[in-house]
Amino acid sequence: MLGSGWDRFAGMAKDTLRSVTLQRTSLGQYEVRNARGGTITVGAGDGVDFTPVELLLAALGGCTGADVDYITSKRAEPDSLVVHVAGDKVRDETGGNRLVNLAIELRVTFPEGAAGDAAREALPRAAQMSHDRLCTVSRTVELGTPVDTRTGPPPAG
Repeated sequence: MLGSGWDRFAGMAKDTLRSVTLQRTSLGQYEVRNARGGTITVGAGDGVDFTPVELLLAALGGCTGADVDYITSKRAEPDSLVVHVAGDKVRDETGGNRLVNLAIELRVTFPEGAAGDAAREALPRAAQMSHDRLCTVSRTVELGTPVDTRTGPPPAG
């Protein structure tokens, strides 16, 4: 799956492992590939590509939005579902960069009628369920988890 040189990931269970690989395309520009073959580009912010911080915000919104969508759509398809995610990038007291004031806002409209009413009623609970237990991304950010950054051998080939 990951090929040679990625021994650090070998001990992770296949059913729990999530991974992406970034390949440099130019200074500060990378192609990101997932295990299913999907690709996106990420950049340093001097072009149209998403920055790593924007991708984190997108991950927060995508995770929460998907959770809410799956739960409420069992009652009624939304007429509109828009997720806005924002945060302030600051330099903290240790001199490191991080985000603070992270906020996710869901703006959802449902059709009139009993099904739409049921979906509207489920919306706050769905958002809370996503926050409290379903969204892996926001729970990881809130709870915090160590990140092991290390160097390895150069890529083969």
